[in-house]
Amino acid sequence: MLQTQRHPREGGDPVHRATWVRALFCLLLLTFLLTPAHAVEPGEILKDPALEARARTISQELRCVVCQNQSIDDSNAPLAHDLRVLVRERLTAGDTDSQVLAFVESRYGEFVLLRPRFKLQTLLLWLTPLLLLGGAAVFLVRARSSEPAASVAPLSADEQKRLDELFAPDRSDR
Repeated sequence: MLQTQRHPREGGDPVHRATWVRALFCLLLLTFLLTPAHAVEPGEILKDPALEARARTISQELRCVVCQNQSIDDSNAPLAHDLRVLVRERLTAGDTDSQVLAFVESRYGEFVLLRPRFKLQTLLLWLTPLLLLGGAAVFLVRARSSEPAASVAPLSADEQKRLDELFAPDRSDR
């Protein structure tokens, strides 16, 4: 196939250029998806940077009870907004981080914690991944050990003769 040369000012090989455009697009998309989205509104932000950092840390540990899979720091739900404001009010009132978490937990229950505490009621929740991994390992070990050994019967004389004929060099080529 005849390939035409392009002048460097024309942009080079279009396939090469399209590959770079796709790679750049994928990089930008990945950056967008991995960048955390915070729903904290400017009016919520505390003037004291140390208190604001503590508020953000606490907000990352609390679940939005409306969204259920987002922290209140990432959620745009009105209840998440109220919880962020409540956390900041408690911090400015002088509460410690653990006091703020305990206060919110007392109002909304342990479900509001994104990482529930390790105790008897949450034992199954914490151990389920380990149990699944162990079960999969046991299944794989048993599946490998229970496979019957491949026993191959020797070829009969007719089968061996036919195989020799098939693989014998063709004498007519010489």
